[in-house]
Amino acid sequence: MEELREAPNGLSKEQIRRRLEAADHRVLLMSLFHMTGDEKWLQEPYSPVRDARLVPDPSAGLSTEVREEIRDAIAKHLVDPEVGTAIDDPGDQLMARMMSVCTGQAVPPEYADMFREDMGFQPDRLNSQLDLDDPVSHDVLVVGAGVSGLVLGAALKRAGVPFTIVDRNNEVGGTWLENRYPGVGVDTPSHAYCYRDAKRPQWSRYFSLGEEVQSYLVACSQEFGLRDRIEFSTTLISAQWNDTDRRWHVILEGPRGREERTTSVLVSAIGIFNAPSTPNIPGLDQFAGSIVHSARWPQNLDLTGRRVAVIGTGASAVQIVPQLSQAVSALHIFQRSPQWIRPIEGYRDRLPQGTQWLFKNVPHYEDWFRFSMFWRYGDGLLPSLRKDPEWPHAERSVNVRNDRHRQELTDYIEKKLSTRPNLIEACTPAYPPYGKRILLDTGWYDTLLEDHVHLLDTPIERVDAGGVVTVDGERHEVDDIVLATGFDVTKLAASLNVTGRDGRSLSKVWHGDNPTGYLGITVPGFPNFFCMLGPNTGLGHGGSAVFQSESQARYILDCLTQLSCRGVAALDVKQDVHDEYVRRVDEEHSQLIWTNPAMSTYYRNSRGRVVTVMPWRIVDYWRMTHDVSMSDYEVIPW
Repeated sequence: MEELREAPNGLSKEQIRRRLEAADHRVLLMSLFHMTGDEKWLQEPYSPVRDARLVPDPSAGLSTEVREEIRDAIAKHLVDPEVGTAIDDPGDQLMARMMSVCTGQAVPPEYADMFREDMGFQPDRLNSQLDLDDPVSHDVLVVGAGVSGLVLGAALKRAGVPFTIVDRNNEVGGTWLENRYPGVGVDTPSHAYCYRDAKRPQWSRYFSLGEEVQSYLVACSQEFGLRDRIEFSTTLISAQWNDTDRRWHVILEGPRGREERTTSVLVSAIGIFNAPSTPNIPGLDQFAGSIVHSARWPQNLDLTGRRVAVIGTGASAVQIVPQLSQAVSALHIFQRSPQWIRPIEGYRDRLPQGTQWLFKNVPHYEDWFRFSMFWRYGDGLLPSLRKDPEWPHAERSVNVRNDRHRQELTDYIEKKLSTRPNLIEACTPAYPPYGKRILLDTGWYDTLLEDHVHLLDTPIERVDAGGVVTVDGERHEVDDIVLATGFDVTKLAASLNVTGRDGRSLSKVWHGDNPTGYLGITVPGFPNFFCMLGPNTGLGHGGSAVFQSESQARYILDCLTQLSCRGVAALDVKQDVHDEYVRRVDEEHSQLIWTNPAMSTYYRNSRGRVVTVMPWRIVDYWRMTHDVSMSDYEVIPW
């Protein structure tokens, strides 16, 4: 039983009840059950109604009387310092029932142990120390101090594994440090986009802006005690496996110049969004004004009153354009193809006043709030992305549910742009929704209606000194160009110049743009080399990259534990194990929307193979990576 609590801030029962009015009642109900253990709270009339919106109705579909009864019961317990919590770990069976009640839908039982671990109800290897007779004999070099590098560093430090993190930047954060464009923010609910074992951030919004995320990552690097383990402004020039001493020989370039080192284990934590993609447009180098890539936004760039071209209409453009429109005199948006954009009520809303009080004072409220936000942005969409072989309209959708989504999104476009029929046609994609990364409406359609904003879907022919010329011969005079053209997402760790056994180059093994890996983490012929957020581990159907990183950090730590316990030098994934896994990935993708020929997407490489996103549910990948199977690996002795 949890330690007894004092009444929060000495508040009266009535004062507490008033503070509880700001709560999400589906979450509050779970807290009440933890506090009382009374199963009546898991039955009618207390059952919340299912709400699929990313920001749900806090009333949970419950009547005013029921909500008042729930708040009154919680206030009664909180005001009594003699009352603790009756249930801290519900166990799998009860956990599954609680999740189903909380969401208003049947949650499959296989999610129970994953969320029990995520919510801290049961221990997890990520938060453990190695119990070994001898000190850990393997040191680790982690390349990248972003989301993945920090969570792995924290796990290695707790486990007592010697390690160093290097990063090319002068601060932690990775993509959140580098992407500083106006409007940058998460498209994952904030409370799902944070580390499980760190102090929970006091997010101000349901979907936080980039500056807040970056500040959180800096704070985590301090909380984890990693600052003295990170070498900033340091780049990995090359890494080569040496079979003689069973170590990676690396060349680093940093403040002290170029130096050679060795390490037992090498980890790529550079992620997917680290190499900006610049379009090959004739004359771009002849432009007289400033050219800015969204991922390299100058800190003090002022575009007030300027005529600006934005090239691209993807995820970064959808966030940038509504912000730029408020300052520039003219905005020309050059679109190659339209995107499906999902409406989201409350996307930029701040969390209700008093929410932080609930997180601090109501037992397990923050745990279940995180679960609620994670669940509605998780695996529920994936079944609707599976191709129906009998579906007659494969060019526009992949099944009846996907077609319904298409109609809903089309209706939204037509409603928002009803006064501009020409824009409706230009903004309605021809490919199935969710076939490319789905975008969230941050004011995109409203911005397109502004008089000084012009959406152009005629292809660009060239750029000259003072403007952009389209293939119809029209010239658009602009002072500045913003490249919202995304990233080169296929090189991944191959950009690090890694050479494995027998002199094999990772770039050549991956044929330039065809990265593969067992579980997206290990590659045959590259012993003791691990990728984080590697091939086919992205989340095309929803979820949290932070959660993925935690799953992979857990797996890597288990591999290191096996090395130390067995007294061996290295692990190298077997070729047949890798190949069978890749075959399964490709086979599963052949049945999913991302291989639909009706569109092009950065999820696929030049061969048409899906290389970035995974075809599995989050819970499936969590289970695959939870414990290493030593039979998958060749054990290399000292």
